Amino acid sequence: MGLKEKIKSNERIKKLVHWSILIPKQTRPRLWIKWFVNPFYHKKGKGAIVRPRTRMDVVPWNKFEMGEDSTIEDFSAINNGVGSVIIGDRTKIGLSNTIIGPVRIGNDIRLAQNITLSGLNHNYEDVNLPIHVQGVSTSPIVIEDDSWLGANVVVVAGVTIGKHSIIAAGSIVTKNIPPYSVAVGNPARVLKQYNHQTKVWEKVK
Repeated sequence: MGLKEKIKSNERIKKLVHWSILIPKQTRPRLWIKWFVNPFYHKKGKGAIVRPRTRMDVVPWNKFEMGEDSTIEDFSAINNGVGSVIIGDRTKIGLSNTIIGPVRIGNDIRLAQNITLSGLNHNYEDVNLPIHVQGVSTSPIVIEDDSWLGANVVVVAGVTIGKHSIIAAGSIVTKNIPPYSVAVGNPARVLKQYNHQTKVWEKVK
């Protein structure tokens, strides 16, 4: 049995390790994790930049990776506490984005401002308990290569946005979007798709 499995199997040790990594009653890692663990444990490609006013709630038990020449702009929040956050090459995360894993963002992506990608949902089934004590469930979000999401877009858990797709500003994406699509609205629906035979973006009837 490996170290990780031993920690998981012993509730007392698990709580102690959790306490040593996270500030109690918060989702933020302690300073020693930020300074001495994250820079060496998580992968950051050549030329990747995390702006100084970004909130990095990143812990060592899930992955955080950034590809080459990718950028996370100021006032964004990245959280991998319940699932990995993987960002590809040449991808730009705009101002004030919130990304809560599990999320995989491909190469050459553009996320505008105030976008939320959350692979997390709170459980709520027991009406006798506050929602925040009922735990969470997760389902991965995937943003495939070459896509562009406009300002104030929300993508919910479990959604895949296909390659080279455009999501219009203010859209709420609740279902998968096929590759080479333009989607808009709440909930987002596909208005156009690229026809590779005619080489034209055609309206969807």
